[in-house]
Amino acid sequence: MSTNFIGPRIKALREERNLSQEDLARLFGFKDRQTVSAIETGERRVTAEELVIAVERLGASLDYFTDPFLLVGEGRFSWRQTNVGPQRLNAYERSAGRWIAAFRVIAPQVGHAAPLLRRALGMHKYSRFEDAMEAGERFVAEFELGDVPATRLAEVMERKLGILVLMVDAFDGISGAACRLPELDVVLINRHEVVGRRNFDLAHELFHILTWDAMPPEHSEEARETGGNRVEQLANNFASALLMPVSVLDRFGDWSAIPEGELPTRLNAAAEALAVTASALKWRLVALERLKPAAARAVPDAALRNNGRDAAPAVSPPLFSRPFLEVIALAIDQGRVSARRAAALVDLSVDDLGDLFATHGVSSPLDL
Repeated sequence: MSTNFIGPRIKALREERNLSQEDLARLFGFKDRQTVSAIETGERRVTAEELVIAVERLGASLDYFTDPFLLVGEGRFSWRQTNVGPQRLNAYERSAGRWIAAFRVIAPQVGHAAPLLRRALGMHKYSRFEDAMEAGERFVAEFELGDVPATRLAEVMERKLGILVLMVDAFDGISGAACRLPELDVVLINRHEVVGRRNFDLAHELFHILTWDAMPPEHSEEARETGGNRVEQLANNFASALLMPVSVLDRFGDWSAIPEGELPTRLNAAAEALAVTASALKWRLVALERLKPAAARAVPDAALRNNGRDAAPAVSPPLFSRPFLEVIALAIDQGRVSARRAAALVDLSVDDLGDLFATHGVSSPLDL
């Protein structure tokens, strides 16, 4: 029996129960813990008899160990959130894990294999903030993101880097997340955040994906555009430079010459044009020494909220993403998963799934 995910799930359950590898070895009747270690790393297959023992003695269902549409012990998440408790965050992580697991299983079956090689930034947690900003600028140039980089970022991440980007319905306070699997990288974005916040979170999580091996992010971090630990500050500097490169900011003239009373209006207008938040733009200009810190601090936060509007626009992007829906549609069309099963995997009714195909411009399978 394949241990592609059985081994990691045994390890996850062992750690959840606060058991050592020696404890598990005794439970299975193994002579030493090395056998447990080999199972958990996938070096050794689990026999049918051993799987029965795991079900009986660890008190988990057979599906826990064998259902491919679960993500247990395999993916590592890094969440951007504000005042979301661990219990709610973990519950949402389990739901998100089902969507990611579904794509992981189905995509290769319909000819969408994961990239052979992963891109990475040559940075570490002791890199300078200037290095992170330079990396953001270079990303814009190399991937030709244009005059408003935010508008093409998700497309480039999915089509050129092989990173799955999902727009999701999340609890209030959850901004987004990066998820690293052995064969797949995923970014989740709360589609109900304001557009500037969504774009900043997307660029921020891209940094984590591109530097995961060198500086793995924390499981949960506070969603903020400034501050945080050094890795988060590097991610913020990268995101700011990517979304607001110097070549683009040059179009807006000399910020130091703008009278104090006009600064909020100019910041809001420029931020709207770049699809970022005015507060992120303000601190980007400070980092570039194009705006004095004292002038930035003098701008009231209320004047920049929603980029100067009374309320944020209510328009949200469609759920998930076109590449994700293309894979689901192909799987249904090829008979690899039923329409009902596919809808359940993404927490929708069959009718709602059909509507979502249409929204993304994806041809619906014949049986919908």
